[in-house]
Amino acid sequence: MMTRAKAIVLSGVLIALAAGSWAVPGSGAAHFPFNSTINLQSRIPVQKANAAVLPRRVKFREAKSRGLLTSAWLNDRGPFTVALDTGAGISVISDALARDIGARHLNTRTTRVAGLSGREVTAREAVVDRTALGDRDNVMPGKLRVLIAPQLPAGVDAIVDPTEAFAPLGYSIDLPNGVISALNPKSDGLDQTRPPNNGAVVAWLRDGQGNRPFVRLSDGRKALIDTGSNFGLALSRSGLSENDQRARVSRDVGGGTISSRRVAPTTVSIGDLVLRDVPTDLLDGVEKGAPVILGRDALYPFRLSFDPVRRLIEIVPSGQDN
Repeated sequence: MMTRAKAIVLSGVLIALAAGSWAVPGSGAAHFPFNSTINLQSRIPVQKANAAVLPRRVKFREAKSRGLLTSAWLNDRGPFTVALDTGAGISVISDALARDIGARHLNTRTTRVAGLSGREVTAREAVVDRTALGDRDNVMPGKLRVLIAPQLPAGVDAIVDPTEAFAPLGYSIDLPNGVISALNPKSDGLDQTRPPNNGAVVAWLRDGQGNRPFVRLSDGRKALIDTGSNFGLALSRSGLSENDQRARVSRDVGGGTISSRRVAPTTVSIGDLVLRDVPTDLLDGVEKGAPVILGRDALYPFRLSFDPVRRLIEIVPSGQDN
């Protein structure tokens, strides 16, 4: 049975308590793409952020093996089922969907990208001119750059990276309440000098040229904030086998196989935030240098806010006012 961290506050310190034992990792976009040759600097122009025209908040539901799902209209076609994945780095659509919505190819070249396993697939860059989430009229600020990939998780039409979809705005994801909402950095930006009670505001670290949201753990490691997987704290570890009865097997978007096993919970710190008894997964079959992952089982008690202007991330218990 899927287990989750539950958050309580004791003496001003947030403590995450594991409610049980093992959770099956998701096989969705959580593992896309860690090695990539695409030009992440070539962004599509977006409209200026305007507080008066912020997109409305969007409800999503969680499907354990597919991620945070909501409805989307792409180029005024839909609704389609999309997964909201902070760890993707770029949005992804299938070949069939690209043809259906008339996505414009940015160039004729193909790109080789790799999932967490390191197995590569061929994709092409394209642009979606109009993206709406939640309902047809809830239009995102600008055009959405996407990759057209040969395969996606079953039951998912597209993978949407909210960092790209909401740009140049920020956004907040309230995991327990199933809501994603826009954040205007000009009027509601995060402030690292004023951390919330029982939470933390930490630097949004880069990894290479991309915009995936990494944070620094107290032991110096960088960890990817990844709503696309239902891992807890996921660490690379060799020695697991697909025949290990304690292991679970999933596939990344490149078609590679990854084995994982839930082990004893771990304590980690992110800034002033101390998380105890965090569900922990060991991964085998991942590429060399794959990052530490903080998936939904570790993040579930929280509201996560992302400020792309100040490059800050806030992690605070859901329902808590600053």
